[in-house]
Amino acid sequence: MPDVILCECFCRDGLQHEPGTIPAADKAAMVNRLAEIGFPRIEITSFSHPKHVPQFADADEVLAAVPPRPGVLFKATCPNPAAVKRALAAKAAGRGPEEISFLVSASEGHTNKNLRRTRAEQWANVEEMARLANGEFVGVGTISVAFDCPFDGPTPEERVEEDARHFASLGINRIAIGDTVGSATPPRVKSLMRRLQSALPDATIIAHFHDSRGTGTANAVAALEAGITYFDTALGGTGGHPAGIAYGEGFTGNVCTEDFCTLLEAMGVDTGLDMGALMQAGRAAEALLGRTLHSRTVRMGESA
Repeated sequence: MPDVILCECFCRDGLQHEPGTIPAADKAAMVNRLAEIGFPRIEITSFSHPKHVPQFADADEVLAAVPPRPGVLFKATCPNPAAVKRALAAKAAGRGPEEISFLVSASEGHTNKNLRRTRAEQWANVEEMARLANGEFVGVGTISVAFDCPFDGPTPEERVEEDARHFASLGINRIAIGDTVGSATPPRVKSLMRRLQSALPDATIIAHFHDSRGTGTANAVAALEAGITYFDTALGGTGGHPAGIAYGEGFTGNVCTEDFCTLLEAMGVDTGLDMGALMQAGRAAEALLGRTLHSRTVRMGESA
């Protein structure tokens, strides 16, 4: 086992707000490339309604084009019970995801703005989704605005712990902590991560940081120092929250996979990845999107 378990999020989180639709064949080719590099977890698609997120109208087609691989979990986002039913149908048809993720926001303001419902209503949705999934997938519970909400201000640590415990009570023991607006700092990261690991020793806490203020990698290292070994990253620092929401101006991307992995390797932390192939994938992601992305190391050459 490597020292850290990385989930590569380019093909879902990284693409969800791209203005142009990427062909299903190109998405599948990238997912297969990422599996060859050695990622043990890969975001493959979303079962969001095509009307709201047309990028993933091809979810079933992409899944069908990516064969299962021993040791690799392909994760699909499920925003509501209908999405879980689609994931179950895909599995029954022969090719569903191995992981599915559920989402709550740790504030009322963000829940209302992003999901158009109350926290109580969203938790009722999640409870129904967990019931429908019935253990058919590895479940991942994501807690958004875990540090700060752009509408309600700082998020109390006890609220995040409460939400994490709620997920665990539903049998969802992989819990992703989202720094949605990229405002976390290393001291706050260490404090929250240590609290969650103490409160839920049997849960797997996943660090999901946005790099809005250029501090995503620093926060990821702080999480590592606090004992976290599961991280979400995206090629080229792509993805992040919707630009259409008021807090979405400027750069909103995820921690850049190429840069974070280069740092980890330099620190002697084993990622289990083929670093040369990872850099090639970073360049392929730029070619796919037709623009220069945010990786520094992808342009440093083999000596990076």
